[in-house]
Amino acid sequence: MPEIISSHSNPLVKQIRSLRHKKGRDESNLFLVEGIHHVGEAIEAGWELETLIYAPERLKSEFAACLVDEQSRRGLHCIAFSTDLFDDIAEKDNPQGILAIIRQQHFALETVTADGLRIAVALVSPQDPGNVGAILRTLDAVGADGLFLLEGGVDLYHPSIVRASMGTLFWKWVVETSFYEFLEWSRKRNLQLIGTSAHAQTDYREFKRSERASVLILGSEQKGLSPDQLACCELTISLPMRGRASSLNLAVAAGILLYKLTE
Repeated sequence: MPEIISSHSNPLVKQIRSLRHKKGRDESNLFLVEGIHHVGEAIEAGWELETLIYAPERLKSEFAACLVDEQSRRGLHCIAFSTDLFDDIAEKDNPQGILAIIRQQHFALETVTADGLRIAVALVSPQDPGNVGAILRTLDAVGADGLFLLEGGVDLYHPSIVRASMGTLFWKWVVETSFYEFLEWSRKRNLQLIGTSAHAQTDYREFKRSERASVLILGSEQKGLSPDQLACCELTISLPMRGRASSLNLAVAAGILLYKLTE
């Protein structure tokens, strides 16, 4: 029977709490992944786990129990918490009893090759981590290649991104860079840059994608793409708005456009 930690002053508890904040994630290059599916996806995708935390009384899933046993046999630090302590440090209500501390991965722009690239998405200064996670999930659903995060915005390893991506964060590359570094890189590779704007004259349904690799570029939730950024795009497409709403949620718009671009 493993020793079960119940003290709130345990150093591991303090580390977990620090990783709930961007400063803690940045300083340690670690982040948290909570839930059976998400932890299982991270392990299957080969990400580096530092520590696995679990609550024995919460592990109702045979898959989760086997996962803990297997990782323990492989030498990973698997630490048991009391139910009360785990419930306290968990982000979700009614937690599933498993949480991992995982090392971040950072993909450089130069690691993305044009060979085999079909379609990707670039987001300029997105502000809502839930949107970014949902777009990653949609990227996976349509078979797109990866995501560029341009000009900052959300923290890639924010818990809401991890959760909303439903594990796809561990399977799709994400490159963080500036707009103009991305622009220079894409021009050298003759990529088709497709901008998005409510004022574009080309309805998305009329768009015919070329055989060239393409990147769909979307601006932030509040500002969209700037005139200078739109001018860098080969063409710009729009979604029709027939009601009183002047715009769609970023993740919804990305989903509609991605399904069109990959049909």
